[in-house]
Amino acid sequence: MPPKLKIFKDMVNLKYLIFLAMVAALGGFLFGYDTAVISGTVVQVTEQFGLDTIAQGWYVGCALVGSIIGVAIAGWLSDRFGRRAVMIFAAVLFTFSGFGCAFSVGINQLVLWRIMGGVGIGVASIVSPLYISEVSATKYRGSMVTIFQLAITIGFFSAYLVNFGLLGYASEGGASLGNPALRKIFSEEVWRGMLGVGALPALLFFVAIFFIPESPRWLILKRKNVQSLQIFRRIFSDDGSAQNQLDETLQSAKSEIKSDWRALWQPGIRKAVLIGVAIAMLGQFMGVNAVLYYGPAIFESNGLSGGDSLFYQVMVGLANMVATVIALFIIDRVGRKNLIYYGVSAMIVFLVLTAVYFARGEAWGLPNVLLLIFFMAYIFSTAISISAVVFVLLSEMYPNKVRGLAMSIAGLSLWTGTFLIGQLTPWLLENLRPAGTFILFAFMCIPYMLIMWKLVPETAGKSLEEIEQIWIGDGK
Repeated sequence: MPPKLKIFKDMVNLKYLIFLAMVAALGGFLFGYDTAVISGTVVQVTEQFGLDTIAQGWYVGCALVGSIIGVAIAGWLSDRFGRRAVMIFAAVLFTFSGFGCAFSVGINQLVLWRIMGGVGIGVASIVSPLYISEVSATKYRGSMVTIFQLAITIGFFSAYLVNFGLLGYASEGGASLGNPALRKIFSEEVWRGMLGVGALPALLFFVAIFFIPESPRWLILKRKNVQSLQIFRRIFSDDGSAQNQLDETLQSAKSEIKSDWRALWQPGIRKAVLIGVAIAMLGQFMGVNAVLYYGPAIFESNGLSGGDSLFYQVMVGLANMVATVIALFIIDRVGRKNLIYYGVSAMIVFLVLTAVYFARGEAWGLPNVLLLIFFMAYIFSTAISISAVVFVLLSEMYPNKVRGLAMSIAGLSLWTGTFLIGQLTPWLLENLRPAGTFILFAFMCIPYMLIMWKLVPETAGKSLEEIEQIWIGDGK
C-alpha cells in the first residue's frame, strides 16, 4: 500500500481548487434547476394539455428517462474521452433543451426536449462530482464535492424563485409585452419561460469549462504523466506534494484491476458497486424528490393558492440550500457516516410528524404553516445528510481504473429510483393518501441507515488510493 499523502492547508492552492470545483459544479446547478423547475409547471401544463394522472406522471418523469440514459453512458464516455469533454457535452444538451422547451409545439415535442435535458442531468450527475473528486486534495475532498451538491440546491432554489417571480410577472404585467412570442413565453404560457431560462446558465457552463484542465488522475490512466504533474503543481503549492500525489496515483494505476467491465466482478469491487447501488436506490424512496417535485401540488391540495404554494416551495428550497452550506463546512470534520446517522434520524421524525399532520391536522385545526415547518425541517435534515453525502461517497468509493463505470452503475440506480418515485408519487398520494405515503418514506429510511452502519467504511481523511485499498482488501 502506498504511503499516505499528507497535505496541509498551506500546501494546497485552495483558491484554484475552489475555482475548479465551482466550474464543474455549474453542472450541478443545471441539474438542480432542470429538475426543480418542473414543479412550478405541472399544474399549468396539465391544464393546458388536459393531462390525466398517468400523463402528468410521464410529463414529470420523462426527463428522468433521459437522466437514466445519461448516467448509463456518462461513465463510459468520461473514461474514453475525458471528464472535461463530457462536461462540455452536458452543457450543450442543457442549452438546446432550455431553448427547445421554450419554443416547443405540443406536449410530445415538449417531452422530447425534456428528455434531452434529462440526458444532460444524468451526464452531469456523474461527471461533475467525479471530476471534482479527482482534482481535490484529500483534506478538502468532501467539502469540494459538496460544492456540487450545494450547486444543485442553489439550482433548486433558483428554479423556485424563477417560477414564483415569473408567475407573479405573468399575472401583473406580462400581458403588456408587445412582442407576441415574448408575451406567449412570459405571460400567456409562462411555463415556457420557466423552462427556457435554464438555457442561460447552460451557456455559462459551456464557456467556463474551457478554462479548467482535464482531470489529472484520468490523464495518468492515459499515460500522460507530464500533463498530470503540471496540473497537480497548480493544485498543490509545493512540488513535493504534487510529486507525492502523482506517485501515489501511478502506484494505483499499476494495480491488477482491469479498466473495463470485468473489473466490476472482482470480489472487493463488486461489494463496493452493490453497496453504491443500494444507497443510491434507497435514497430516492425516502421522500425527498416527492417533496421537491410535487411540493406545490401538495400545498395546493391543502388549500393554498398557486402563488402561495410556490412561495412555500421557495421556503423549502431555502432550507435545502442553507443545510447544504452547513454540510459543506462540516462533512470532512464530522465524517460521512455521522452526518447520515444524525440526519436520517431527524428525517424519520419529521416524516412521521408530516404524516400525523395529514391524518389529523384538519380535525385538530392545525394551520398550514405547520406543514411548511415540517417540510422545511425534513428537507433540512435530508440536505445535510443523504443529499450531501451521496455524491461524495459515489465519487470517492471506487478504484481509479473503474471509477467512471462504477459511478454510472450507481447513478443508473439513483435515477431509476428517481424515475420510479416521480411516476409513483401521484399514485401513492391518491391511494395511500398523503399520511400513508409519508409513513412509507419514513419506513424506507431504516434499511438505508443499517447499510451505512454495517457496510460502508468512513472515507473522510483518506485519499482515493487509500479508499481503493479498503475495497481491494475486502475482496481478498
